[in-house]
Amino acid sequence: MAQVTLSVNGRPYVVGCEDGQEAHLRELARLFDAQVRQVSQDVGQLGETRLFLMAALLLADELSDLRARHAGLQSDHARLQAEAGGIEGRATAALEAAARRIEKLAGA
Repeated sequence: MAQVTLSVNGRPYVVGCEDGQEAHLRELARLFDAQVRQVSQDVGQLGETRLFLMAALLLADELSDLRARHAGLQSDHARLQAEAGGIEGRATAALEAAARRIEKLAGA
C-alpha cells in the first residue's frame, strides 16, 4: 500500500492508497482543495470541519446533478436505439418490397 501526502486548504494530510493510484488520489485532492478554497472565499473561514463539510456537500450536489443528467442521457439513448430499430425495420421492408417489384418486372 502506498502513502501520499496531500495538501488541502494549505495543510498536509498523509493518506494510504493502492499502489498505482497515487496520481489519481492527488487529482481528487486537487479538486477537493479547489472546492474548499472556493467555499472559503465565498463564506469565509468556517473552521476546518465545517469548511470541508460544505465543500463535500457542494461536490455531492454536483455529482447528484451529473447522475441525473446521465440517467436522462441513458433514457434518450435507449429511446433513440428503439427508434433506429423501427426505422431499420421499415427500410428493410421497403427494400424487400422494391426487390419483389423489380423481380416481377424482370420476369414479365
